[in-house]
Amino acid sequence: MERGNRESLSSSAAASASSQAQPQPQPQGLFLYHERQRLQLCLLHALNNLFQDKDAFTRADLDTIARQLQLHHPPQQKDHKWWILPLPSLVFKPHHNALTGNYDVNVLIAALEGSTHQKKVVWHDRRTPAASIDLAACHLMGIMLNTSVPRLRGFWTSRHWTALRNIRGVWYNLDSDLPAPQPFRHETHLVSFLDNTVAQGGEIFLIFNQD
Repeated sequence: MERGNRESLSSSAAASASSQAQPQPQPQGLFLYHERQRLQLCLLHALNNLFQDKDAFTRADLDTIARQLQLHHPPQQKDHKWWILPLPSLVFKPHHNALTGNYDVNVLIAALEGSTHQKKVVWHDRRTPAASIDLAACHLMGIMLNTSVPRLRGFWTSRHWTALRNIRGVWYNLDSDLPAPQPFRHETHLVSFLDNTVAQGGEIFLIFNQD
């Protein structure tokens, strides 16, 4: 599935792309790249939204990282009865779901700190207020959040990745569950949002450029 680009969509493709990523017009002609949620690929969407680039990562990239992590840190094997087919192990991998995605924090760190992008991921101590984060730090590329969100009208919950980034002096919530990027009117609003995220069980990861 094409995730979108910064060109205008043709009339024939517009209808089928309504749930896909599209550049979102902002004041002063600013266009933001924004991927929308599909399956449990929120980490893929969040990373591409963070980089503002539909080609920053692909699902194949993240699947490869997850497999490499599994090879380096294999899970303990459990004995199975010969008459029980361990189908869940074919789908629910240690670092992702083979069918839907659902990548964990290890994939996030390996993807960002790898040789291709060379970012630094720093976990924010949840015991420390968000006001302690230097949002104006020159090396701060953006923020990744991991939160618990209800699915299927509240019948179950899952973990969800969200990217936040400062673009031209304005912080944006680039959550793939949103219909469009949402700007924070002031940094105090962002700080309150981050504190509320932690209060509800979420985690904050600061993404820094290395140079």
